[in-house]
Formats: sequence, C-alpha cells, structure tokens
Amino acid sequence: MASTDDPTVDEPDDLPTLSHLKVGQHATYPPIDDYAFLSDCETSCLIASNGSVEWMCVPRPDSPSIFGAMLDRSAGHFRIGPYGVNVPAARRYLPGGMILETTWQTETGWLIVRDALVLGPWHNNEQRSKTHRRTPMDWDAEHVLLRTVKCVNGTVELEMSCEPAFDYHRAPAGWEYTGKVYEEATAVRTLDPTAGPTLVLTTDLRLGLEGREARARTRMKEGDEVFVALTWSELPAPRTFEDAAQKMWQTTECWRQWITLGDFPDHPWRNYLQRSALTLKGLTYAPTGALMAAATTSLPETPGGQRNWDYRYTWVRDSSFALWGLYTLGLDREANDFFAFLRDATTGDNGESVPLQVLYGIGGERELAETTLDNLTGYDGAKPVRIGNGAYNQDQHDIWGTMLDAVYLHVKSRQQVPESLWPLLERQVEAAIKGWREPDRGIWEVRGEPQHFTSSKVMCWVALDRGAKLAELHGEYERASEWYAIADQIKADILTNGVNANGVFTQTYGGDTLDASLLLVVLNRFLPPTDHRVRATVLSIADRLTENGLVLRYRTETTDDGLSGAEGTFTICSFWLVSALVEIGEVQRARHLCERLLGYASPLRLYAEEIDSRSGRHLGNFPQAFTHLALINAVTHVIRAEQSHTSGTFQPAHLPAVHPS
Repeated sequence: MASTDDPTVDEPDDLPTLSHLKVGQHATYPPIDDYAFLSDCETSCLIASNGSVEWMCVPRPDSPSIFGAMLDRSAGHFRIGPYGVNVPAARRYLPGGMILETTWQTETGWLIVRDALVLGPWHNNEQRSKTHRRTPMDWDAEHVLLRTVKCVNGTVELEMSCEPAFDYHRAPAGWEYTGKVYEEATAVRTLDPTAGPTLVLTTDLRLGLEGREARARTRMKEGDEVFVALTWSELPAPRTFEDAAQKMWQTTECWRQWITLGDFPDHPWRNYLQRSALTLKGLTYAPTGALMAAATTSLPETPGGQRNWDYRYTWVRDSSFALWGLYTLGLDREANDFFAFLRDATTGDNGESVPLQVLYGIGGERELAETTLDNLTGYDGAKPVRIGNGAYNQDQHDIWGTMLDAVYLHVKSRQQVPESLWPLLERQVEAAIKGWREPDRGIWEVRGEPQHFTSSKVMCWVALDRGAKLAELHGEYERASEWYAIADQIKADILTNGVNANGVFTQTYGGDTLDASLLLVVLNRFLPPTDHRVRATVLSIADRLTENGLVLRYRTETTDDGLSGAEGTFTICSFWLVSALVEIGEVQRARHLCERLLGYASPLRLYAEEIDSRSGRHLGNFPQAFTHLALINAVTHVIRAEQSHTSGTFQPAHLPAVHPS
C-alpha cells in the first residue's frame, strides 16, 4: 500500500502503463521496471533505459557483482550511448530472443545500439567443461557481453564508460592496456589481481583509462558502425565489427531455435507468452539445470523498507511451478535438467540420500548463510542489502507436493517413471507422510513462529496423490494403494480443520484469515471447481484479499511474518486468481483481470515480484520467475476457456492442450 506521503496516491487506478515514468521515484534510481534483462543461461545482466548496465555478476548470476549501480550509484556501471542524452526514442527486444535494441535520437542524428550476452556453438571440444553437469546442448554461452552501435542518420557524439566495482563494491578495480594500441584493456582487483574475475574490454574505439574507468568518445556519421565487447573467460572476443555482427546473429539464431520448439497460440497475447517463456529460460543456469527465482538481490518489496531478499537461488517450489508454465507451452526439455539437478542435490558425497531443502545455490550448494552488505546504500535507500538467504534451512511442507506434481506432469505423457528418478520421488512421499501433521513456515516463508498452514497441508495431499499416481506408472501398485489411503486421510483432516463456517479455506487451521495460496486448492485439483467451498474461497479472495483489484499474499496486519511494514500486491497471486476464476466459470471477470495485469507489464513485458496497486510501480526482485510462470498459466487458461465455448474442450493451463480433431 502506498504511504500517505507518497505522491502517487492521487494517481488514478486505471493508469498502470505509466509505471515507467518514474512517478514517486528519486531521479537517481530508475524504476525497477525500467530495466532490460539479458541472459546467456550462465550469466545475466540488467540494463537501464539510459544504456547503462547496472547489475551484473560473473562468472555466475549469484557471484559478487562487477556492476552494482542498481544497489548503489557508485557500485559500478557500463554505459554506451549518445553524449548528453539519457532518454532513448525506443527500446525493444528483437523478436524471438534476448537481443536488446535501443534507438536513440539526438539533435543531430540517430543511433541504434544492440546488446546481447553472446551464445554460440558448443565450445568445449578440446577438454570437458569444468562447470557443466548436464547433457551438452548444441549451443553454449561464450562469456561475452557484446554491444554494437550503428549511426543510421546524421552525426552523433558517442560515449562509452566502463567502471567495474568488484565484490559488491568492496574491492577496487584497476585497468591497464593489454592490446597493441588502444583497442584492448584489462581490469583486475588492484589489491589482489589473482582473486578474479579478470575483465577484458575489446573494441574498435580508442580506449582511455582513467583510474577505475575505461572511456571512449567518438563522433559517428551515417553508416558508421562500432562495437564493444566485455569478456571474462579465455574464449576470444570479436576483433572487428564484422566478427561482432556475426556473433550477434548467431545469438539471435540460438534463441529463435529454442523458442520455435514451443507451442504458442495464434492470439494477441502471444507475445506476452513468448517473452515470459524466454525470461524463464534466461533464469535457468545451464551448467546444472537450476532455475533462479530472480536475477537480483534486495530490490525492495516495500519502498525504502526492509523486505529485501536475495533471490539468485533455486527454490524447489518456484522451479517446479516454472516447469508447469514451460510444459504448458510445449517447452518441457528443461524439466529433465532440473530433475537431474534435484537428484544431485539430494545425494550426498558418498551416494547417501540427503533430505530435500527449500532452496539451493544454483551449483547445488546446500548452505546459503544470509549476510548484509552494509557498504551499499540499497536501491533508492532500501536497506539492508542482503546476500544469501536464511530460508534454506526452514521447514516448508509444500515443497514435496510441488516437486512431485511437476514430475507427474512431466512423465505421465511418457507413461513411464525414469528408474533413476524413482528413489528420489519415493523419499519425498515418505517425507510428506512423516511431516504433514507438523507445523511449518508455509509457502511464503514467514519468519514468525511455525503454524499449521492450510495450503501446506493441501500440498502434502498433492504429494501423496501424485506420488500414488507415479507409483501406478512405475508398477508399484501396493505402494500406490497405501499412498492413496493416506491422501484421503490428509484431505479429511484439511476439510475438518482448514475450512471455516462459511465454507472458505483459511490460512491456518482454526483461523479465519485469508491467504492467496489457497487458490491452489482448485489449481492443484484438491477439490473440483464445482465444489461450493472452492467457489466460496476464490470469490472471498477476489473480494476481500485485494487492493484496487490486485491480490495480496495475506494481510500483514493479521499474519505474523516476522517483519514490519506493508508490501505490494503479489503479482503471481493475481495471475492465480485469473486461473481460478476461469475454473469456477467466471471467464469474463477473469479476462478483465488478465487484461489489467498485462497492462502492468514493463515496457519490455517483464515483471517484478509485486505491484503497487495505486501507482503501478513494480516492487521486489526482477525479473521474477514466479510471476512469469503464473502469467503463462493465467493467459493460457483464459485463451483455452474462450476457445472452449465453441469446441467444448477446455483444459487447465498446466495440462497440455487437447486439440479437437
């Protein structure tokens, strides 16, 4: 909720698309939804509309930052653009991929800048990769941030400034020339050059070195083309503009080959689905198969507040839901890699089984101690800036169900459970049997006292139900019968203790508080859409757990989450509501909400975790996998429901479409 001194409170609620106009923001920090997201599935970066890379970590997305201006204006940046101009004429992604194109107009001419994290043919042909644990693909990251510039009209003064700040601005950087003349320079930590990473800047501009900054300026005339490449591995950088253009083309080709595998409806919302799918793919870490919750840390859920978390890790829940979204679009190959990642993560050094955790590092790390970076001012003054995430050792009982549901969705069309996966699945069902009666921290990872969260119990039911179905597929019929019986026991317990006198599912056993996670009651098929308790719950959340029509996770004043301050509406919950409204037959209401949510997308059709329902401002880490996967399911729900009026073949979004013959 906006505070009383927020200048956005007088904004009309029907102007969500104005969120990128910096309403209520300090001028020095771009709005969160101003950023573009680039990825090569090994590294990612965020670029502000002024052409400045303001967040980048190498060699992994959870490594210490080399550019961190997003969290402190002095913590490093890499800008290229026209001198004295900060607002571009237009920005877009080239269709079908992750190439960012920015068009600039000055008083004397026009420029086009293209940015990409380069992809190319698999390059570990002389020796095996030291990081890849999954099956090699045809293409691979080249560890190059490539920026090309073309003057298309008149003359333009171009400037380039690359000012890294190693280790979250805790280690000073120094440049030295490493080329023949001015075409190459290398940056290392000045106090410990061997600590890494080593950054090499290669360009056909003339570099000047001024302390921690590498600079270049030139006047470009119509037809002129230049490039700048930043590399951090032994793979070669382009040496000419022709080389750079070839690498840009091959990156486009790699992304388009992947997106072409998907099944996208011929519908006006198709581009939202494609951008969300590309974003989810960009949040994967190809060497291990992990999928990050978001690309950033400590972007605030409350402006200037303390609800700031590090999301550069893989949550079993978020990743499993993401597989729902990708599977809906026919992009299910990532599931094999993620399940292999989980198998690695739950296997000890000596081959012994290890309990499933809530989250892991993207390399499979099990300990993610949470600390603060007190040297950084935080985005727009929001502190603390956190790295690590203390939720890694929480008890959250929904993870068994979300993982088993994702596995069932993935393998049922194959009618066979991989033998290598069965022991992992069996352990998760047994963990759910052992733990379902106990309190936990819930799906939202509250830092208050553990409670009997109803949605956690529902997901334990999902674990037993899907586990039983998987057991049938695996030929374990006695085990399936046993697990079905326990699932019925859990369901009876939930219906006795988790529903109030009005037939509404409640946040906790015996309570009366609403929680948006209970929309999963229908989305996970705990009860059919026709059940009166489903309808009562969905409509209660729609009418009573919303602000300006957008859904909150819960009311912070009635939920002990261990934190102070309010938070914005949780965008995944609003998209869940779209899907749930479709399920109970409220298709028109669902479409209206879906249209409104799509209107809140950033100019590049990306989403953070939350939205301020009054200003349309994006809040929280960015881009957020949870939000994009929920968008895919909600949009597909609406499209299929509207198509089914004539075909009669409505299918929930997380099931593959049934096409009438």
